[in-house]
Amino acid sequence: MEGMHALTEQLNALVWGPPMLVLILGTGLWLMLMLRGMPLRRLGQGFVLLWQGRHKGEAGTGEISPFAALMTTLAATIGTGNIAGVATAIFLGGPGALFWMWCTALVGMATKYAEVVLAVHYREVDVQGEHVGGPMYAIKNGLGPRWQWLGSAFALFGGLAGFGIGNMVQVNSMAAALDASFGMPAWLTGLSVMLLAGLVILGGIRRIGLVAQALVPTMSVIYVLAALLVVALNAAQVPEALRLIVTHAFTPIAATGGFAGAAVMAAIRFGVARGIFSNEAGLGTAGIAQAASTTTSSVRAGLIGMLGTFIDTLVICTLTGLAILCSGLWSSGASGAALSSAAFEASLPGVGAHLIAGALALFAFTTILGWGYYGEKCWEYLAGTRSRLPFRMLFVLAIPFGAVAHLEFAWLAADTLNGLMAIPNLIALLLLSPVVLRLTRIYFRGQP
Repeated sequence: MEGMHALTEQLNALVWGPPMLVLILGTGLWLMLMLRGMPLRRLGQGFVLLWQGRHKGEAGTGEISPFAALMTTLAATIGTGNIAGVATAIFLGGPGALFWMWCTALVGMATKYAEVVLAVHYREVDVQGEHVGGPMYAIKNGLGPRWQWLGSAFALFGGLAGFGIGNMVQVNSMAAALDASFGMPAWLTGLSVMLLAGLVILGGIRRIGLVAQALVPTMSVIYVLAALLVVALNAAQVPEALRLIVTHAFTPIAATGGFAGAAVMAAIRFGVARGIFSNEAGLGTAGIAQAASTTTSSVRAGLIGMLGTFIDTLVICTLTGLAILCSGLWSSGASGAALSSAAFEASLPGVGAHLIAGALALFAFTTILGWGYYGEKCWEYLAGTRSRLPFRMLFVLAIPFGAVAHLEFAWLAADTLNGLMAIPNLIALLLLSPVVLRLTRIYFRGQP
């Protein structure tokens, strides 16, 4: 087991090394330049389309409304990465990591837009009459049979990652938080989540979409308001926090307090990696959910889909980061959810730690739901629709194991699989970028 752990650590360092960072940021920058900043210029239009997409559209064009599709995407992305991931990035890379998370999100909006456009444009209808899409179908139908192995590689990495990033590591974080704040045993958390998640996941995308559109907006608004309150209570520290973020994005930061210090490369690496872990721009997963939406336009779906990156990172992760930095506890030596919890508790005594525990539990639960659908579609691509029920059963049964296990290796493996998923997707995005540009031009022709 030690040998496997060491091998995975080496693979992780390779996967998340400088070439991957250049590929992720470079692809997003290329797409943003190619689209002439359209994702940023049309951000407001995206929110208008989201509001209009609250109800299902034309029958036969999908299974869930565009709003429910985005909520399913956000269900999968708003998770431990927004609370524990941001804190870990700051702990390992210093305040400058937050700057590189922002950069990842800004260019990631173009990446996610392109992912969704291609997923909807090249989606199929399976033998059970449901719309399916994502990077594997974009590769198969857009690049042709010679590239089908690349789509299969994405599906394999995604299908395996679902059990890690989308299941066991989520419930493990949830169990730890609930045990620390409320004394709830890990085994009880595991069984409870298994039953609740099973009721939703076994109902397929329609039930997942219904639950996501009920839970995600509510939990996001409550968390944002709480984080804004923490930042407001520490308003005098905001200018210094912003200075730390910008300064240490480009200069090393020395050890201070319990902080071990960090080089600029660490800020970039952990900022980009944790940003991708949180918003999943570059992984291609958003297109899997958006392909199930009732839409007749891939560009409209893309404009809605790119909002996930904006909401996840530029709003929620930013507020978590500012709350941590303004509290002054970022250099205390604490990391992960413990650091976020300490920051909120310092500003909201007696409430903050419980609030973080509750938010972490809800965020992790919805992530399990979203990734249950992603993993199902990956295995369905590889083994057909007959794999649907067996996967759902295995996915649900893995939950209690994740709650009670020691998952240091699972976290490492999940991070590595994230990077491996990104490679086929980013290659496809670069090769199919002319298709994205053509579809975008056709859609906006004649519009101001």
